[in-house]
Amino acid sequence: MTHWLIFVEFAALALVIGVSGYFLSLYGDVIAEKTGLGGTWGGIAMLATVTSLPELVTGVSAVTYVNVPNIALGDALGSCVFNLLLIVLLDFLHREASVYTRVSQGHILSAGFGVVLLGFMAFNLVLYQHGINLSFWHIGIYAPIIMLFYIFAMRTVFRYEKAQRLEIVEEIAERYSNISLTKALTGFFFAAVVVVLMGIRLPVTAEHLAEAMGWQRSFVGTVFVAFATSLPEVAVTISALRIGALDMAISDLLGSNLFNLVIIAIDDMAYLKGPLLANVSPVHLVTIQSAIMMTGIAIVGLLYRPQQRLFKTVGWGSLFMFIIYILNLSALYLQQE
Repeated sequence: MTHWLIFVEFAALALVIGVSGYFLSLYGDVIAEKTGLGGTWGGIAMLATVTSLPELVTGVSAVTYVNVPNIALGDALGSCVFNLLLIVLLDFLHREASVYTRVSQGHILSAGFGVVLLGFMAFNLVLYQHGINLSFWHIGIYAPIIMLFYIFAMRTVFRYEKAQRLEIVEEIAERYSNISLTKALTGFFFAAVVVVLMGIRLPVTAEHLAEAMGWQRSFVGTVFVAFATSLPEVAVTISALRIGALDMAISDLLGSNLFNLVIIAIDDMAYLKGPLLANVSPVHLVTIQSAIMMTGIAIVGLLYRPQQRLFKTVGWGSLFMFIIYILNLSALYLQQE
């Protein structure tokens, strides 16, 4: 298969995932509203999980069907930095004022949990790179710890929101009066099936792309696959901005980042050749550190709430986040062998 045909196939898969992801997010939001979860923490948690479905399917397919663990890990971590880049996009598109001044400071809690999990991931990756194998059977001991911590984080965020009596998402009554619950469930099911099928094929095409271009699988997974599987988050971010639900957008992005790290734990359990982090490139540490720095800047922005914007476009925080994202891509590209 020639190079351009591989790119065409990859672009087609990304397009289908993006369109299906949009309907997946739309019908997921409808279901949340019709079942009473809309406008609540539960609805946001559901939306974040739904938009991360492509990463989940692609990751499991990558470590089982295709046997490319670097693409699986790169996809999950690359999606984290891409989601944080979407906060920059949100800040740029929100013309009235800096997005950090218009959203709840409660997002600091989920962002902080994200930093802890990312740091824990980096800690374990360093241990495995130095031959310290903490595992039972083929599963790294970090996998169940990540899942337990995620449950603790979600419970803590829920209790915080309940105690503050705040709603993460702005209430908009009956946004989907023209869509029935049955139609939403049917549409959600078919969109999910399409995402699953495309997600199974995506690592195969990514592997062909890496071979054809002579690129490392970690680079392809972090950049190309992560972009393709993050398209549902793009759809949610743009839609949320359009209806003025900025908190919903931020919650989805930060919540998706937390779930992406859970996906790594799931991938680890599905990878039967040993702990996932023991069989990947150390270059992923660059992406982890980039995600930590970008999340840290987001936390500063949410806490400080800067009023000034650079050339009336984005805040300084968003500019630094964008620079870190570019430096991350550059470092990964320069690691090509």
